[in-house]
Parts: sequence; structure tokens; C-alpha cells
Amino acid sequence: MTGDWAADLLLGGVILVGASVQRLAGVGFALVAVPALVLLLGPAEGVALSNCAAGAISAIGLATEWRQVRLVAMLPLVIAAGCTVPVGALVAARLPAPVLLIGMGTLVSAAVLLVMRGVRVPALRGAKGALAAGAASGFMNSSAGVGGPAVSLYAVNAGWTVREFVPNAQFYGVVVNAFSLMAKGLPQLTAPAWLLAGAGIAAGVVAGTALAERVPESRARRIVLLLALAGGLATAGKGLAGR
Repeated sequence: MTGDWAADLLLGGVILVGASVQRLAGVGFALVAVPALVLLLGPAEGVALSNCAAGAISAIGLATEWRQVRLVAMLPLVIAAGCTVPVGALVAARLPAPVLLIGMGTLVSAAVLLVMRGVRVPALRGAKGALAAGAASGFMNSSAGVGGPAVSLYAVNAGWTVREFVPNAQFYGVVVNAFSLMAKGLPQLTAPAWLLAGAGIAAGVVAGTALAERVPESRARRIVLLLALAGGLATAGKGLAGR
């Protein structure tokens, strides 16, 4: 996949936009890109490509911020995610495509709404909260490619600042996406599609870094979440239409 130059160019464009918003807002690649990648490639390949791209973008960001990672705080999240990633991969492999599309669209839309409202959940605090967030995130990341919102909600409830959250989210993104790819394998793409995906990541990182100097963080996050909500609803709609 895909073998169609127009589709390959569109795929590269989706990844470029996702990478840009990730660098611009610190989060958002999967929320913005997964719905479009799923519509282009199908649920399994779209989520796997998102895992690849999100892991790579997180690794690029982590290269300059790894000293700020709080390994002790991240350990429960990583352990819990490692336990639920295989479950998410198994569930995704066994569900019919329309059901999976409805599930993915619903998960993305619900996660966006929760993050937009800044929901405070006492159960998401402390070590137990980290385990619960990591478990939910691992399952959602391997099944639907959207593990970030659960970790974002944990960070909000733990009182983390944006400066604390971003490097830790990047570390988590590298690890959980590696887990997901180990559970499911790499997506099957043509060489041109891989090249355009890589070019999209590189161009998106450069564009997002430049935009971050001009666009206020609050406005960037609002744009990311609105785009993600639209994509989630479109994905759920396609699943409903295909039933």
C-alpha cells in the first residue's frame, strides 16, 4: 500500500500536518492524523503507520529534552501500557472494519472532548492513577492509535505544567509506540509511500517548530483539538455508513 501516487502524496500531507501540530502544540499528531490515515489505508495499516510516525516525532523531540524526563513518575505508566498494548492489538485484529472505525472515531471524539473540558478525576492521581492512565493509554494506542489523551488527563490531574508534560509525553510516546509496533508489526507500504511519510515527518517538524514561535500555545491546542474532533466524527460516520 498504497501504490497510487495521489494517495501517497495525500498520505505524506496528512503526516506533515500531524507532525506540524505535534511540534506546535506538544501533542496532537495521532488525534489529527489517525482518522485521515485510517480512511486512506484502513484501520490496521492506518494505526500502524500512526504508531511509526508518532514514535519518530516523539524521538526527535526527546533528543533535546531527555534530561527533563521524570523516569520514576513515568515507570507506572509505561509498565501498565506494556500490559495492555497486546490486548488492544488483539481486539483490533478481531473486530470487523466498520465496527473498528466506529470504535476509533468514538474513542477519538470522546478523548478530545474530555481533554477540551480539562476533566478532573481524583482516581487519576498518584501511583494508582498512573497505572489506570497507562493501562487505558496502552490499549487505546495499539487498537486505535490514540494513547495520548489518557496520559494528558493524568498529567492534568497530577498538576503537571506544560513544561513538565512535553518531555515526559515524548518519552512515553517513544516507548508506547514501540510496544504497539512490536505487538502488531510495521505497516505494509510501498517504497514511495515510506519516502513521502518520512518527508512529511521532516517537513512537519521544521514547519511546526517555526510556527511555534508565532502561534500562542493555547490557540494551537484549540486548533488541534477541533481538527481531531472533526476527524473522529468523520471516521465514526464512515464506519456507520459501511455497516
